[in-house]
Amino acid sequence: MLSSLFVGAVAKRLTVVETITDSSNQHEFQGIRALRRLLGDEDRKQVQTRFIWLSDEDGALTADGFLSWSNVRKGKPRAAEYHLYYSTNAVTQAMAAGDLVVIALRRDGSFMAIVMPPAGSAARQLLWLFGLTPPEGYEATFQHLDAAHDTELGLAARYILDELAIEPEEPEAAKLDELIAPFANVFPATKVFSELARGSLPDVSASDDPDGALVEWLDQEERLFRRLERKSVAERVANGFQTAAGVDVDGFLSFSLSVQNRRKARAGQALENHLEAVFLAHGLSYARGAQTEDRNRPDFLFPGAAEYGDPSFPISRLTMLGAKSTLKDRWRQVLSEARRIHQKHLLTLEPGISENQTSEMRAKSLQLVVPRRLHETFSSSQRAWLLDLAGFIDLVRARQP
Repeated sequence: MLSSLFVGAVAKRLTVVETITDSSNQHEFQGIRALRRLLGDEDRKQVQTRFIWLSDEDGALTADGFLSWSNVRKGKPRAAEYHLYYSTNAVTQAMAAGDLVVIALRRDGSFMAIVMPPAGSAARQLLWLFGLTPPEGYEATFQHLDAAHDTELGLAARYILDELAIEPEEPEAAKLDELIAPFANVFPATKVFSELARGSLPDVSASDDPDGALVEWLDQEERLFRRLERKSVAERVANGFQTAAGVDVDGFLSFSLSVQNRRKARAGQALENHLEAVFLAHGLSYARGAQTEDRNRPDFLFPGAAEYGDPSFPISRLTMLGAKSTLKDRWRQVLSEARRIHQKHLLTLEPGISENQTSEMRAKSLQLVVPRRLHETFSSSQRAWLLDLAGFIDLVRARQP
C-alpha cells in the first residue's frame, strides 16, 4: 500500500511570492494550515528533498535539495507563523505561479516536492495517487495516508511511482525468485515471460473477466520482470565497469541506456502478448501486426488482414486496435494506421489522462479503451465515454462474420 512509502501529502497552487521571479525571491512555500497538519509543530531543518518537475510533453526534471520547516515566531508572544523554505535548484527555478505542487512526506522522513501544470495528466495522476481533492483557487488540500485513505500499489499506482523514480519493495520476492530461477539471471524472450506470468496465475480467467485478467497478467509480468532485472543488473554491477585504461564510463552509460530501452520495449510487447491471449480466449478472429497502407502495421486488425485488403468487405465490420502501455503524445500515431477504418480504437494502461487530451481524441474519432480497474483514475465525464476491454470485445464480436 502507498502508506508503506508515504505519511501523507499536501496539494496547492503556487502563488507569485512562492516562486523565484524578479519580483519575488523568498524561496519559501507559505506555511499554510494544510502543511502544518502534515508536518506538525516541530522544526525540521534542511530535510533531504527530491524535487521533480513533471510535464506531459517534456517528461520529468529532477533535482536533489532540501526543505526547512520552522516557526519564525518561536519563543515570541505573537501567534505562530510557519515557513517552508526550499533550496534553489532547476525545478524551483522552472516553477511558475499557478502551477500545482504536491509536497509529500515519506516514511523515512524525507520530502518530495512535485511541480506540474494544473490541468495535465500528471496533475490528475498525482492527485489520484495520494487521494487528494483538487485544490480550488489557492486553497490547499491535505491527505493523511491511513487505513481509511490509502492506495494499493497496483498497475496504475506503480506507473505513477515509476514516473517519480520510486520502486517499491516486492512483498512476494521469494515466490517470484522461485518462478524466475530457471532463467539464471538471463532474460528470456518476451513471449516466454508473458506465458510464465499467465501460467503462474491459474485462477485468472480471461473468459470470465477480460479486464481483470489483462491487469493481473500485466501486473504479474511486471513484478517478474523487475525481479529478474534487479538480479541481472546487480550481477553486472558487481562485475564492475573497468578497462585497462581505468573506469569504463562509456560502458556504464551504455549499460544503463540498454536497461531503460529494454524496459520500454518489453512493456509494449507484453501488453500485446496478453491482449492476444484475451482475444484467443474469446474466440475472436484477428491479425496481429498486419501491414496496411504506407507500410503501417496496426497492432490488431479485426477480423483479419485478408478482409481489410478486400475492397468488397464491408468497412462497417472492420475494427482496428492500437495498444500502447503509455501515451504521452504518441496516441496520434494511431490515426494514420488502417485508413479504411474511420473510427480508431486505442488501448492504454496510462491512468488519469487529462481531459484536454481525451477531448482531442474524441474530435479525431479515436476511441480510448482502458481496463475497467483504471477507470477510477479518470473524471466522471471521461468515464462515461471510456470503453473497457469487455465492451471492446462485445463490439468486435458483433461485427465478426
